[in-house]
Amino acid sequence: MSREELIKITIEKLHQLSDSRIQEVSDYVSFLASRIDDKIISDGIKTLTSNSKSYEFLHSEEELYQVNDLKEKYQ
Repeated sequence: MSREELIKITIEKLHQLSDSRIQEVSDYVSFLASRIDDKIISDGIKTLTSNSKSYEFLHSEEELYQVNDLKEKYQ
């Protein structure tokens, strides 16, 4: 079934619902849309920070501790 057909069927079903049920559907759709927006924003922030040179110094920093420095190893 195509996207357009699903939208048409959904709209037909919405016409059968009471006002309070339509409000519930609207709230749920808003919730789903906000989750999509949140994911887009999070992915954008991850991309910006990973491409940023702000933390580049961490890649060239020498290791301060070695495995031999451990007193106890957890497994």
